[in-house]
Amino acid sequence: MSVLIEGNYLGNKRARLVHGPSGAELLVDAPRDNAGQGAFFSPTDLLGAAWGACAMIILGILAEPSGIDLSGMSMRVEKEMRSEPRRIGALSLELHLPARLPEEQRKKLEAAARACPVGLSLHPEIALELRFVYDV
Repeated sequence: MSVLIEGNYLGNKRARLVHGPSGAELLVDAPRDNAGQGAFFSPTDLLGAAWGACAMIILGILAEPSGIDLSGMSMRVEKEMRSEPRRIGALSLELHLPARLPEEQRKKLEAAARACPVGLSLHPEIALELRFVYDV
C-alpha cells in the first residue's frame, strides 16, 4: 500500500505538506539552530514525533480488541542532533502507561511498542532509547 504526500516550498525555509488520503496539512520549518525560525516542527522533529505516535497507535491497536484500557497514555520524545554530517544522533522515547496494568499486559504492550514500524525503520546509527513508565 502506498500513500502520497505532497509538498510545496513556501520560502523562508518553510514547507507545506499535504497528506493525500485525508487532505490534512502540516507546516514544516527549519530549526533555529539551522537558519530557521523554529515556528513549526522541523523535518527531524517529525521523525521523532512519528516514532512516539507510532508506538502509541500500535499499543492502541493491540489494546482495543483485548479490552485493555490505555486512558491517559502519553509519550515524550527527546531528539539530539549531531553534526558532520548534520543528522539525528539519538532519540529517547518515554511512554507513560496506566499503572494499573498487570505484568502480563505490560510485557505484551512493551513487545508491541518495540515492533513499531517507524522504530524498526530508523537508521542503525541513531541511538534509540525506549522507556516505559507506569505512572498514569
